[in-house]
Amino acid sequence: MSQPAARAAEPLAAQFQTNPPREVPTRRNTELVLLGFAAFIVTIALVLVEANQEQELTWSIVWLGLAYLAIFAAAHLAVRRWAPYADPVLLPCVALLNGIGLVMIHRIDLALAEKAVQNGKDYTPAVTAQVLFTVISLGFFVAVLVIVNDHRTLTRYGYTAGLIGIVALALPALLPSSLSEVNGAKVWLKLPGFSIQPGEFAKILLMVFFASFLVSKRDLFMVAGKKFLGVELPRARDLGPILIAAVACIGILVFEKDLGTSLLFFSVILMMLYVATERIIWVVLGLSFFVGGCLIAYNLFTHVQQRVANWLDPLATYDKAGGGYQIAQGLFGLGTGGIGGTGLGAGRPDMVPEANTDFITAAIGEELGFIGLAAVLMLYLLLAMRGMRSALAVRDTFGKLLGGGLAFTMVMQIFVVVGGVTKLIPETGITAPFLSKGGSSLLANYILVALLLRVSDAARRPAARPKPQPQQQAPIAEAHTVLVQRPPADGGQQA
Repeated sequence: MSQPAARAAEPLAAQFQTNPPREVPTRRNTELVLLGFAAFIVTIALVLVEANQEQELTWSIVWLGLAYLAIFAAAHLAVRRWAPYADPVLLPCVALLNGIGLVMIHRIDLALAEKAVQNGKDYTPAVTAQVLFTVISLGFFVAVLVIVNDHRTLTRYGYTAGLIGIVALALPALLPSSLSEVNGAKVWLKLPGFSIQPGEFAKILLMVFFASFLVSKRDLFMVAGKKFLGVELPRARDLGPILIAAVACIGILVFEKDLGTSLLFFSVILMMLYVATERIIWVVLGLSFFVGGCLIAYNLFTHVQQRVANWLDPLATYDKAGGGYQIAQGLFGLGTGGIGGTGLGAGRPDMVPEANTDFITAAIGEELGFIGLAAVLMLYLLLAMRGMRSALAVRDTFGKLLGGGLAFTMVMQIFVVVGGVTKLIPETGITAPFLSKGGSSLLANYILVALLLRVSDAARRPAARPKPQPQQQAPIAEAHTVLVQRPPADGGQQA
């Protein structure tokens, strides 16, 4: 190293010697305490369900609570090992939401089992499979933490992720209904022995693609074109990605009959585009394309008209096939719960079709009331806020876009779910993250949280200290000349 470079590094090195950087606490013990608190709440909720359903209370409930804590303690150890600086609140929020979902699915199982006995039929509990899906999902959660040791490496596979995501999103629409349709929505891929929703994983792949694409092409979206009514419009040749996104979303709405996935997918793209460019015109154009496409779909397809009719007045189509029976029953349940709820295990959530999947928030609102449902929604809000905070704090642009997209997906997904249940928007076909029954949703959302923890770890991890520069010997041409006096020949003795 030359002398000027060495002199430039000296002030930085001196700064670290006189004022060393503060050690950032990992807060992993805080995470473990919060996980223990989440397990305690889940255990108490299970006790209340069993008591109100007049089930026998045994020590097995305590063992179930400890087993639940042990599963998430293993996930905690993985975070402690591979993402030590990650946000300590994210995993406990997810654990509590997942636990509440398991308790509600078990409670609905008890009601459906009783109804099956009255009808002389057998019933297979759904909570057993959901517990298995939880363990498998946590295994994938750990695998993502181990494999993706730096979120920036995902930029190498941006276009590959986009291609796979589009194929996964479009595949159910291209397959025959016998292989892809469940309850009127063509969003499934039915394989021998199990079914999977490829759209749940497509949303993560497409977020990786759009984040990497916007990082590399951000300048194109910042350039303004012609002015119209005082608004600077984008250039026509830069509208390609937003048009492709609009066409894909309208295609999902038309061919897969899934308004929820269409709205979720398009809103996440618009959010990431706005964060990257800070130009509101992109959001206005995107919403204009989406609304226009929905109007065209409404005039052309009967199933879209049916969804809108159910939304406007579910009682008018209450007794019709594919009518508003489900929405009306969900609203009746929310009205029965009121402010404080009927109590865990004391309601009738089995009267709502698909109460353990699309309408699980209606079951929570009935038995926990407005207060309990608001508390659950606050957990989602806390999860998203901590994710957004990590996205703002991370140092690279790709991490900001990816982390913001992942956190916003959580908020938008629960908005679409609760909006459909409460008749704020037309009924949707997506499930509440971590609450609803379903392996695809659970697995995809745990992968999403693992990536969010990876971004959070990069945001909170302290910057590496600069390595001390070794003392460099000056070149011979610049070395100072030192005169050394030769000693006397007689060894210093005088005659």
